Amino acid sequence: MVDVPTQLQSVTRSYRLEDRDGQPAHVQSLEQTYPAALADVWDAVTTAERIQRWFLPISGDLQLGGRYQFEGNAGGEILTCEPPADGLAEYSVTWEMMGAVSWLTIRLAADGEEATRFELEHTSHAADIPAEMWETFGPGATGVGWDGGLLGLALHLGATEGSLAPSEAEAWAGTDEGRSFYRGAADGWAVAHSASGADADTAQRLADATYGFYTGTGTGA
Repeated sequence: MVDVPTQLQSVTRSYRLEDRDGQPAHVQSLEQTYPAALADVWDAVTTAERIQRWFLPISGDLQLGGRYQFEGNAGGEILTCEPPADGLAEYSVTWEMMGAVSWLTIRLAADGEEATRFELEHTSHAADIPAEMWETFGPGATGVGWDGGLLGLALHLGATEGSLAPSEAEAWAGTDEGRSFYRGAADGWAVAHSASGADADTAQRLADATYGFYTGTGTGA
């Protein structure tokens, strides 16, 4: 069992369109506070042994300038790496998948001695996202996937009650509990999309399609 409502309510989602390198870019951000010290969260998001326990197996040279590869998923280059200092930490990488390059930044901020604010920011050139994909799913296409990543980290760090191994996630999406998570995450991205200025009905329609994609239902029900 996973405490789905608590997890969904614990994540702050935002979306905006801005310029990057002179081109329009989609910027998605997710934030959550974890009940763990900054050093522990940094270890959980930077070491291969910990990352595979809540996300995916990872290989490569996990240091500044090195390259990494997630098993069956994205790979890229480690662009910046700022270990914990004065209550802050951050790293950024390229996120290379299906011939396209986007950028991922992870920021950590201590919230007292035993809690850490985690922020994930994903930036993609609009031109690199197929128009049909964006018009069908909107920001939830990738946003809901990142919601799944934050859920894994929350379970790993004890922010959310329950257990769910990464290897179980695909099957879990077809359960009542899994569907409730993806329904809530998709709706959360509809809210973020609307807040950016998108038409609310359109944002909800895209969220319904996203929910159907992640759960294999093909419907927003």
